[in-house]
Amino acid sequence: MVGFGPADVPPTAAVKFVGAGTAACIADLVTFPLDTAKVRLQIQGEARGSTNGGQAKGVQYRGVFGTITTMVRTEGARSLYRGLVAGLQRQMSFASVRIGLYDSVKQFYTKGSEHAGIGSRLLAGCTTGAMAVAVAQPTDVVKVRFQAQVSSGGNAKRYQGTLDAYRTIGREEGIRGLLERDGPNIARNAIVNCTELVTYDLIKDALISSTPLTDDLPCHFTSAFGAGFCTTVIASPVDVVKTRYMNSSRSQYSSAVNCAMSMLLKEGPMAFYKGFTPSFLRLGSWNVVMFVTYEQLKRAMMMARNNKASPL
Repeated sequence: MVGFGPADVPPTAAVKFVGAGTAACIADLVTFPLDTAKVRLQIQGEARGSTNGGQAKGVQYRGVFGTITTMVRTEGARSLYRGLVAGLQRQMSFASVRIGLYDSVKQFYTKGSEHAGIGSRLLAGCTTGAMAVAVAQPTDVVKVRFQAQVSSGGNAKRYQGTLDAYRTIGREEGIRGLLERDGPNIARNAIVNCTELVTYDLIKDALISSTPLTDDLPCHFTSAFGAGFCTTVIASPVDVVKTRYMNSSRSQYSSAVNCAMSMLLKEGPMAFYKGFTPSFLRLGSWNVVMFVTYEQLKRAMMMARNNKASPL
């Protein structure tokens, strides 16, 4: 037996909600440099216009670790964690909804049945993903803008801090600047949520029913790694468009579709898989840390709750 064993009493919705947000924040702390490298690679090659002071188009970053090395050399190690505050705000609100409420919504669609089909799982993933975007959209915009922000040489920072970013975007672009680009974000997160949670669910069930593995840490690790790979393959094109669109000036693209078409015509179809390696490294490692931590947190919280209720 590795880690906390399954609790006698299933975790409550509140335990799942808090546990998911906490586990996601821990995963973000561990993997944030990879996420920042992914964003830099995804926006590389776009015509930046006025967004970053007219920065010239060109190849500045090569590979995951090359990007990290370049950022540390030119901007300092702290640049790898630029946008972390907004990232943690996002995860606490976003993951709590999309992951913490997944089981409850799945049970709602199956009317409480223990046997959920693939359709019910997909529907539950789409529902909680869309709900989460509605809650966390402003934090996602600020996080992406911070990660894309380059501060070297004479380039002035666009934003001086997290609160300044919210204020600046609100003042210059209005409240729509924080909310209007939610189309690609809803699409991306519906796809990510469905793929991530459903594949984790299915792989975990298959491992428990068809292998010697039990509902414990090795099973959670394997399921999370597989879910991370599947999610990266399916969601990468939408993720690249989302990052480009969120980081663009309001006049650069008329819509997410226009952004995607511009990428296809100017950079070719492989542009949709820019940053794939850091995406997989980040999403794979994020899934492993998040799901393993989430499963253990749920069990620890239920044990503490049960011990408090029955001190003797």
